[in-house]
Amino acid sequence: MFQEFKTFIARGNVLDLAVAVLIGAAFGGIVTSFTDDLLMPVIGLATGGTDFTSHFAILGAVPATYTGPLTDYAALKKAGVALFGYGKFLTVVFNFLIVSFAIFMVVRAANHARKPVEAAPAGPSETEKLLAEIRDALKARP
Repeated sequence: MFQEFKTFIARGNVLDLAVAVLIGAAFGGIVTSFTDDLLMPVIGLATGGTDFTSHFAILGAVPATYTGPLTDYAALKKAGVALFGYGKFLTVVFNFLIVSFAIFMVVRAANHARKPVEAAPAGPSETEKLLAEIRDALKARP
């Protein structure tokens, strides 16, 4: 059983998948940071200083012991308040769209790079040249 497992793991596609998952996770972190730290603040600025992660609706009762502001999503969530966090959801959807578009562009570039270069059409072979000479000679006869 160990030998079979070793053979399974040693296959190229399993190793490729493992590498792809690790790179994908790292790439996801980069895109999340790009979205959260660079893109969303610019979009928020364009929409009047809106921070999408702070958009939510309180669905349940706030505990009497809660002393934080009612605009702090993380604190309310930590206090156990039922929240409808549509702003955070929109941010996650936006992250997904950016990641999927970036992956599409990488795959597209890889597919274009793998296209075989079409060779220029080869000239006529020696046999074709000889046949053409014979044809021309026959046409030239009276």
